[in-house]
Amino acid sequence: MFNPDSKVAVILVVDDDALININAVDMLEQLGHKALEAYSGRDALTILASEQPIDLLITDYAMPDMNGVELAQAARQLRPGLPIVLATGYSELPSGTLSDLPRLTKPYQQSDLAGHLAALLNESAQTAS
Repeated sequence: MFNPDSKVAVILVVDDDALININAVDMLEQLGHKALEAYSGRDALTILASEQPIDLLITDYAMPDMNGVELAQAARQLRPGLPIVLATGYSELPSGTLSDLPRLTKPYQQSDLAGHLAALLNESAQTAS
């Protein structure tokens, strides 16, 4: 669970594109957070099923085998209160896609990422209190 006093969060970044993962991890580390990487929904679920502390999940929408919304649904079964951000280059998700997830529009800047993180991590810390 995120401790707002430490201001350091453990964030799992999931994207099948290695360059996007590297860029996201770099931005998160520059913001002072610890970042973990997964390159598929299956890899992310393995990490989420472990004892590894995770404060927030950022997932791409368009990935092979399991899209970001499907990953979010499975992640919430493993960790019900986990804040999740859907990173996508789509202005609209395909019809029939139900998603209440906050969206981070690709390509995003570090300031966009920081804003989403601050809001979600603060909300998560308040909910947990």
